[in-house]
Amino acid sequence: MSYGARRAVGAVVILAYLTAYVIVAVAVGSHLAGAPWFVQLPFYAIAGVCWALPLKPLFSWMGRRS
Repeated sequence: MSYGARRAVGAVVILAYLTAYVIVAVAVGSHLAGAPWFVQLPFYAIAGVCWALPLKPLFSWMGRRS
């Protein structure tokens, strides 16, 4: 697969993944709406950082030049 094609496929996968991730994070976060701040804070901190971890292999695959 060419470099440009990998980047295009990767972009579509990233958009689909982030859309699903946001939907799940909002659904879980809505259940925490009445919880105290010390319960909400770790959830939003983890949810705000962990979205990138599953995408790390995809980023490296997209960046390969051959």
